Amino acid sequence: MTRSRQWIVLSLTLLMLGGLLMAYKVVRLGFPLLPDERSEQWVVQTRLEIEPLEGPVRASLLLPARSSGFIVSAENFISRGFGLTLDEELFRREAHWAIRRLYDPKTLYYRATVIPDTRERRIDHAPDFPAPPVLEEPWAGALNDLVAEVRAESADIESFAAEVLDRLGSASPDENVRLFLADADTPLERARLAQTLLAGARIPTMLVHGITLQRDVQRAVLKTLLAVYNGDDWLLFDPQDGHRGRPANFMIWYRGEEELATITGAHLADLQISVKRRVVSSVDLATQRAELKDSLAGRITLLGLPVQTQSVYEVLLLVPFGILAIVILRNFIGLSSFGTFAPVLIALAFRETELLKGILLFVLIVSLGLVFRFYMERLRLLLVPRLAAVVTIVVLLMTAISIISDQIGAETGLSVSLFPMVIISMVIERMSIVWEERGAGDAIREGIGSLAIAALAYLIMSIDVLSYWITVFPEVDLIVLGLIVALGRYTGFRLSELARFRRLAKPAEPQ
Repeated sequence: MTRSRQWIVLSLTLLMLGGLLMAYKVVRLGFPLLPDERSEQWVVQTRLEIEPLEGPVRASLLLPARSSGFIVSAENFISRGFGLTLDEELFRREAHWAIRRLYDPKTLYYRATVIPDTRERRIDHAPDFPAPPVLEEPWAGALNDLVAEVRAESADIESFAAEVLDRLGSASPDENVRLFLADADTPLERARLAQTLLAGARIPTMLVHGITLQRDVQRAVLKTLLAVYNGDDWLLFDPQDGHRGRPANFMIWYRGEEELATITGAHLADLQISVKRRVVSSVDLATQRAELKDSLAGRITLLGLPVQTQSVYEVLLLVPFGILAIVILRNFIGLSSFGTFAPVLIALAFRETELLKGILLFVLIVSLGLVFRFYMERLRLLLVPRLAAVVTIVVLLMTAISIISDQIGAETGLSVSLFPMVIISMVIERMSIVWEERGAGDAIREGIGSLAIAALAYLIMSIDVLSYWITVFPEVDLIVLGLIVALGRYTGFRLSELARFRRLAKPAEPQ
C-alpha cells in the first residue's frame, strides 16, 4: 500500500472506529447524545398476604421473565422468618418461600426495579406442533367447520390467527363461534379458547402474562396475551380485540398455564401488584444497562473514575478539539501564531479566568514581560540565562498581580497563577525576536493571531455538549484524530493568501 493511500485508510479507520463505538453506546446501551436527558424506570412490587392453616407453609411466586423488553436492574425480597430459594431457568424464574410453622398471617414482598431494554429480545423457544383437540359433538364438528372456513379466508399463520381472534371478538358471531363462546367469560378463558381453535389447525400457541407499566398503579391487572408461532418467530396477539404486537410498556412476567403464585399449607388472602414510575438520568440508566449486560464498550467512559481524576481527563480530552481548530485556522485560514500549540494551552487557562478577563491579563503580562525582555537584551545575556530570567520575571508578575487583586478584592487576578508560565515566557521570547527581525507590525500581528486562536479554541472547548461527550464517549477523540489525519495532507491555498494573489486575478493592463 502506497503512502498516499495509507493516510486515507488510517483516517477512515479512525473515523469508523470512533463512530461505531459511539453509535453502539447510543443504540444498544441507550446512552443519550445530549446531557440532562431523562428516562423512565419502574419499581414493581408484588405483595402476598397469606393466612396459616396447618403444617409447613410453602409459597411460590413466578418472577419477571427475560426477553420481556425490560431488564431487572435490582430486586429484593422481604420475608422475615421464611427461607428463600430461587429457581432460575432460561425463560422461567421462580422464588420459593418456606417455613415449618406459621401461626399468624404474614405478608411477603417481592420488589424489582425494571428499566427498558434497548434491544427487543425474541422468545427463542421452538415448540412442538399440538395434537388436534379431542372434543365431543357438536363442538368437534363446529371446530372442523370453523377451521375450514378460516383457512379458506387466510393466507398464512398470522392472518389465520388474526381471523380466528376477529371472529371471537365479533359483535355478531356465527353459530359455530357462539357455541364455543358460551363457556368463555373471562379474558383468560377467551385466550384458552383461542388456543383450542388454533390447535385444531395444528398451530403452536402459548399464553403470555404480563402487566402494563404506567405512571403509578396501586393494583395492576395481570393481562394475558396469546403468542402464536409462525414457524420462525412468536407473534403476540391480544385475545380480546385481536390487536397484533406487544402493547406499549407491556412487561412480560411469565409464560404458560401456571398461576402467578401458589401456596400450600396456607390460604392466599390477597395478591397485589403495584407499579411506581421514576424519572432518572438517562446516563445513569444506560450505565446500569451496560453493567447488567457486562458490555465492554459500556466501560469506556470516565464515569467510573474518581471525581478528581474525571476533572483532569475532562480537560485533557478537550485538548484535541482545540488542536483541530488550530489545524483548520493555520492550514486553511492562514492565521499565524507564536508556537504551534501554545494557543491551546492559553485557552485552557482562559477556562479559569473567563475569556475577556483572561485576554486582558495575558496582554498585561506579555506587555510587561516584553519590557523586561528588551532590557535583558541590552545586558547581552546568553539564551538560557535570558529565558530563565524571563520565566522568573513572569512568575513575579503573576505573583504581583495576584497580591494586588487580593488587596482590591478582584478574584480574576487570583486565577492568573493558572496560566502556563513557561508558555507565556516562550511567547514573550518569540515575540521579541520577531520584533527585532521583522519589525513591530509582524510581532503584533502574530500576537493578535495567537490570541484569536486561543479565544476560538476556548469557545470550542467550552461547549457543554463536547464536555459531556468526552466524559461519556471518550472515543469521540478518535473521530477528531481521524479528521486531523484527513486534513494533514492539504497543501493548497489558504484563505489569507487570496489577498496576496488578488492582483493576479485582475486583467493585465495594456502596454
